[in-house]
Amino acid sequence: MDQLAAMRAFAGVVETGSFTRAADRLDMPKATVTKLVQQLEARLGTRLLNRTTRRVGVTPDGAAYYERANTLLNDLDELDSSMASARATPRGRLRVDVSTALALLVIIPALASFHARFPDIALDLGVSDRPVDLIAESVDCVIRGGDLLDPTLVARRIAALDMVTCATPAYVAEHGPPAHPTDLESTHRGINYFSPRTGRSFPFTFERDGEAVEVRPRHMVSVNDSTAYVAAALAGLGIAQLPAFMARPHIADGSLVRVLTDWAVEGIDVHVVYPPNRHLSSRVRVFVDWIAELFATSRLLQPGPLVG
Repeated sequence: MDQLAAMRAFAGVVETGSFTRAADRLDMPKATVTKLVQQLEARLGTRLLNRTTRRVGVTPDGAAYYERANTLLNDLDELDSSMASARATPRGRLRVDVSTALALLVIIPALASFHARFPDIALDLGVSDRPVDLIAESVDCVIRGGDLLDPTLVARRIAALDMVTCATPAYVAEHGPPAHPTDLESTHRGINYFSPRTGRSFPFTFERDGEAVEVRPRHMVSVNDSTAYVAAALAGLGIAQLPAFMARPHIADGSLVRVLTDWAVEGIDVHVVYPPNRHLSSRVRVFVDWIAELFATSRLLQPGPLVG
């Protein structure tokens, strides 16, 4: 038995005084209304209505049940109405976690447009490269690049970031440009990035004419934060593999130059990730749609030649 439907059928009969009129109001067959009321009485173990050929009356138990049921049904209708309103004008606090570089270079500069569109959403932006536990830390969604480590979460791919290999002009002048990726393991040094979650270092990857090469460069410094990684590259501490959007302004102003340009580097997928919930809040839904639109249109994230 659909208890909610049965309660609505019973309330309809009480309010109209007739199974026929209740059926018309609820837009269902009279036989269905009758069956629902009978099932409700059987479930409760009491008679709610007195039926005669001429009229329908409410029993004392029926009157008491109607008073409580009517309050509940009105509350449910009000809740449905408020949720519909919230979908039209999302409001409330939204907790989002994002990597440092994406926050500083892409998201924060565009947040004024998000606020203009959704002025009643207060955004709590957690900015770091460290992994977060969405459930334990009450985070609504995270934006991260790289492999997805938790298959139980829902992920929406919003971008694919190009990667470039680069160093400072001073480093290249001192050491010469590397001729092959394996030079990073012998005559050159790189800057090492390790996972904030596992401590595992990420290798440099290259591909050319079907040949794939993975190297783990010699290094003098390791970091686990993207902005620190750029700072280490700009300090001339070695060769770095950077997302193109992070390297682009430094290549444009000459503080970094590309090396191993005849070797391609595998890109990084960016996802917005949130807990599985088929009743996703309107705040999360509109933010996910906005962030996907932002990443699709951001000039900084678009593929194109790197000048410098």
